[in-house]
Amino acid sequence: MNLKRVLAISNKEFIQIRRDPRSLALGLLIPVILIVLFGFALSLDIQHVPMAVWDQDNSKESVDFLLNFKNSNYFKIIGYYDNYRALESLIDYGTAMMAMVIPKDFSRYLLSGQAAPVQLILDGSDSNTATVAFGYVASVVDKYNGDIIKKAADTNLVNPTAVAIEQRIWFNQDFQSKNFIVPGLIAIIMMIIAALLTSLTVAREWERGTMEQLIATPVRPAELIIGKFIPYFVIGMIDLAISVIMGRFVFEVPFRGSVVLLFILSAIFLTGALGLGIFISTVAKNQLMASQMAILTSFLPTFLLSGFTYEIFNMPVAVQVITYFIPARYFIKILRGIYMKGVGIDVLWPETVCMIIFTVITTRLAIYKFKKKIL
Repeated sequence: MNLKRVLAISNKEFIQIRRDPRSLALGLLIPVILIVLFGFALSLDIQHVPMAVWDQDNSKESVDFLLNFKNSNYFKIIGYYDNYRALESLIDYGTAMMAMVIPKDFSRYLLSGQAAPVQLILDGSDSNTATVAFGYVASVVDKYNGDIIKKAADTNLVNPTAVAIEQRIWFNQDFQSKNFIVPGLIAIIMMIIAALLTSLTVAREWERGTMEQLIATPVRPAELIIGKFIPYFVIGMIDLAISVIMGRFVFEVPFRGSVVLLFILSAIFLTGALGLGIFISTVAKNQLMASQMAILTSFLPTFLLSGFTYEIFNMPVAVQVITYFIPARYFIKILRGIYMKGVGIDVLWPETVCMIIFTVITTRLAIYKFKKKIL
């Protein structure tokens, strides 16, 4: 590896970027892909919301109450727990979106004719989904209360009881949609800068006939790839800084985590996205095809299948399996975890490992695919 040759290629790419600010062409297949994804893969109806339960009462009344959620298609009880730490961990990791805590005196309140309190803990990182999910909870509770009142009327019971939900929203108390949209947009922006722009860099050399000149030089394939990588990495990190500053001071999005951790993990994701773009560029050989391939393999999956727009657990099982191969899925979870929950690497390490694997694979493919020969 010769640093002087790498910097020479990098300087050439900076000049090329400055002289050629053309917008990227969009392919004819994009409308078709959008229709297919929106029509078959995605649904705006929220179902199977993962919910954890801590039943401190363990009475017949509490079991009957929980059956209303267990038998509902809107909720999926993922397990029963006996402490707040377990519930907190489930919500931090995103395994559960809500947790319900039934107090010890639940049955006593009901049998004595008083309103029985129940605590509901919601993950407010995604305000739209949390609002809809709480509406479903309220609907189930209203139905349960109606059944109690009807039963009380049939038995001439005075002061029929009802359950009273005591709501507590974590991370996004006011259901501000900007608080989860802005962190997700960082992933969209970085993927556009990385995959779409770098997908044109090698293809442009082949189209303009300058690749033959580069092949004739002593520069090695790895040096050429890294040299072209550096300018877009710098642009991507500048865009990240601008996004973080605007999110904090323009949109007033709370930032509860570590700035250093955010930039380190973002650099890992950006490196992988750049590797993907350069790999596409070496395969496509022309700019139009490269831009189409980049949009189909990076931008659209990031926007639609990463959890940025729609909840992954609400997708069909087959599509959920596909989302595990979308690197932005892990990056968006990291962004929202750092922004909204203030969690660290001890919680985000599985997503970090997945991004590192993605980065290693794409960069190795980009270097391996580029050959110093005219085909």
